[in-house]
Amino acid sequence: MSRGGYQPPDPIEVPPLYAWPPRPLATLRWITTGLLFPWGLLFIALAVVAWNYLTPSLERMASLEVGWMALIWLRNAALLTLVAGGLHWWLYIRRAQDQAYMFNTRWLDTENRKFLFRNQARDNMFWSLVSGCTVWSFYESLTLWAYAEDRIPRVEWGDAPIYLAVMTIAVFFWSTLHFYLNHRLLHWPPLYRAAHELHHRNINIGPWTGISMHPLEHVIYFSVFFLWWVVPVHPVIVILTGFYQGISPAVSHSGFEQVVIGRRFRVTAGDHFHQLHHRYFEVNYGNTPTPVDRLFGTWHDGTSEAHEALKNRRLARHRQGRSSLGA
Repeated sequence: MSRGGYQPPDPIEVPPLYAWPPRPLATLRWITTGLLFPWGLLFIALAVVAWNYLTPSLERMASLEVGWMALIWLRNAALLTLVAGGLHWWLYIRRAQDQAYMFNTRWLDTENRKFLFRNQARDNMFWSLVSGCTVWSFYESLTLWAYAEDRIPRVEWGDAPIYLAVMTIAVFFWSTLHFYLNHRLLHWPPLYRAAHELHHRNINIGPWTGISMHPLEHVIYFSVFFLWWVVPVHPVIVILTGFYQGISPAVSHSGFEQVVIGRRFRVTAGDHFHQLHHRYFEVNYGNTPTPVDRLFGTWHDGTSEAHEALKNRRLARHRQGRSSLGA
């Protein structure tokens, strides 16, 4: 199933948040150790630091200018390079842990004409930085400008700390729900051929694959910011939305379930759920925090039983197609 690579021992389960009867303790544990730790907390911390030290003042952002918008792009590109580039260096250049916890034992392509420069990693870097960071930074800049200009609702931490804390957690659910909706749209054949096919050239994925997309897909994908045009939040949450949407895919597309440093330290990384989407194409359109795939029968939990069910659906569809042609 995984081309000889690492197969997690446990099936992918729906988070306890959606269990009935409710499981409050399991849900709290999942939110703290599954949803937030470690990467979610890292992106929250980065957003706080970025707002306080790496973002122009509201006074300056009240006027749309290329100068400060370019600084937003530079900050986003640098942080993406730090995370995606760091993971790529450790896992694929240094190969520090060889193929331990690697989902697919094939390394990234270095001589393949379907990629720019015939090199998968360089192709992915180009689309991520030139198109992805540009569209992401443009959406973020527009949202911050509208906030600075009082064109969208404003709220400060001192006025509503509990509300903003809840909205911070909501970023992760809104992002994954938005991803499912736009991802299903992008699998509509005309849009797939026009845009999404570029991302799916990466059957075997690496950290730079995360937001390696066609510019049209970037426009759709980063429209996640539009929620904050009508729902009042603080700029930290706007920035967090960009980091989670723009940087976290580098982690989930790393191709390794765990990153191992030294003999004892290891951290969860690659998302087996989404890895299966790149492998089988018509399953796992969303993410596990918002398990919409379960509702529509496209949930693949990584087991052999789920794979057999997928093969049977494909076979039935093939037979139905042949019957229609015969009729």
